[in-house]
Amino acid sequence: MPRLDISMPTPKEERWSPKRVVLDALDQNRAIDQEEYKEKLKDYQLSLLNLQRALTETKNSVVIAIEGPDAAGKGGAIRRLVERLDPRHYRVYSIVKPTQEEYGHHYLWRFWNKLPAYGQMVIFDRSWYGRVLVERVEGFATGPEWKRAYREINEFERTLVDDGTVIVKLYLHITKDEQLNRFKSREADPLKHWKITEEDWRNRRHWDDHNDAAQDMFLETSTSVAPWTVVEANYKWYARLKVLKATIKAIESLDFK
Repeated sequence: MPRLDISMPTPKEERWSPKRVVLDALDQNRAIDQEEYKEKLKDYQLSLLNLQRALTETKNSVVIAIEGPDAAGKGGAIRRLVERLDPRHYRVYSIVKPTQEEYGHHYLWRFWNKLPAYGQMVIFDRSWYGRVLVERVEGFATGPEWKRAYREINEFERTLVDDGTVIVKLYLHITKDEQLNRFKSREADPLKHWKITEEDWRNRRHWDDHNDAAQDMFLETSTSVAPWTVVEANYKWYARLKVLKATIKAIESLDFK
């Protein structure tokens, strides 16, 4: 099957989301009951499995990048994404601090060798967007570096899309109060205590700065070929279903006939 042909957009349509997203103004009251959650979860996971099977017969691939504040439920959403998939055809990468070798290269270098082969799927738990998020806020990247990264990232993703990659970009957001509740729950649970670190508390002290960075990121990198989907994540069941639904919708853009 030929890979998907996506024509080059004009400069005006390349960046298609000029309206600024205000994260703390999102409607976080989107709950769902357990019965509906279980029913839709099963249906969505079956749909994703069928799409994965079809994908393996193509020269396309899928890259899913998941971002969001600490304790937003990224790990739980990823588990529901992959738990019914064929493990031979996907990989999950949790992106942490670069190694010494990686520091010696352009920041995108360490992602190139993690990209999926044709017919495969890769999920990034945090991604190259760290350059314009945490590296910007913490001062690990200079102003010229993170400002230049918007263009570099758009060009990187455009290259992947032109080669047949479907890019799914998901940002899970919770309120500051909900994050505090989850932090305290983790501290009180000996089985989850490892999930909370001093770095998490430090990031929380820069809540507004992280939000500003994310909101700028949406403006600069939500493009016609690789748009951002913002997920209201205070209610985990709702968030997991929205992640699955957005992923399915993106992959269905491929012509599997």
